[in-house]
Amino acid sequence: MSVPDDRKDDHKIARADGSDVIGSVQSLLGTVVIAVFVITFIVQAFQIPSPSMENTLLIGDYLLVNKLCYGSGGVGDYLMPYRRIRRGDIVVFHYPVNPAQHFVKRVIGVPGDRVRLVNKQVFVNGVALKEPYAHFSRPANDLFRDDFPRLDVAPGETPEWWVLLRKLVEDGQLIVPQGHYFVMGDNRDDSYDSRYWGFVPQTNIIGRPLLIYWSVRGAEGELIAPSSVGDKLYHFAYAVTHIFQITRWNRTLRVVN
Repeated sequence: MSVPDDRKDDHKIARADGSDVIGSVQSLLGTVVIAVFVITFIVQAFQIPSPSMENTLLIGDYLLVNKLCYGSGGVGDYLMPYRRIRRGDIVVFHYPVNPAQHFVKRVIGVPGDRVRLVNKQVFVNGVALKEPYAHFSRPANDLFRDDFPRLDVAPGETPEWWVLLRKLVEDGQLIVPQGHYFVMGDNRDDSYDSRYWGFVPQTNIIGRPLLIYWSVRGAEGELIAPSSVGDKLYHFAYAVTHIFQITRWNRTLRVVN
């Protein structure tokens, strides 16, 4: 009487288990590659650290930004359904003075526009803009900020912009050059924007915010930008254990416009 030889079956089982492991690894790597691709080319997460876009965007809002909205200015732009940057768009961009920093502002002037502010009212090409999103918190007492452009020196104005501004003003209006955009924060009285440092080159623009995927109450301000590794760990633990208390649920998953 012969004894059945199970070695072949064991070998088959071992091979099957090995295939499952390889398949799991491949699936994980594929997921990582897709995530890296999405983060690199399609969307990117940003957070709002300042009040310059109040009340549209608040300190503690976390954004998903569409990086494919406007294209890259190459040949591919003619093949994909990209659109031009429009007046009124909110954009995230590399700060021209220090490209390592990211700013978020609203486009007020596009190439060829003539921009002017009179007593806080924005005029583009001689027409007053309707801006329901604009927020004002102070009386009109800063001539450079509220009546723009002015040719006198203003606190906070960069030297490079001081020189360039004088070359681009005609009949009291600032002419936006090709390939550049004039941007301002919705919180007009507390925004460090194009009035002080100049235009945003199109190449600096990263994309347009899609939605607020999470929003944290301002009382926990340290959660927004912890400075040290210890602070980051502490605030991460705090956020996890107090997520229901610190989340602004009425702003989470809100579309940005």
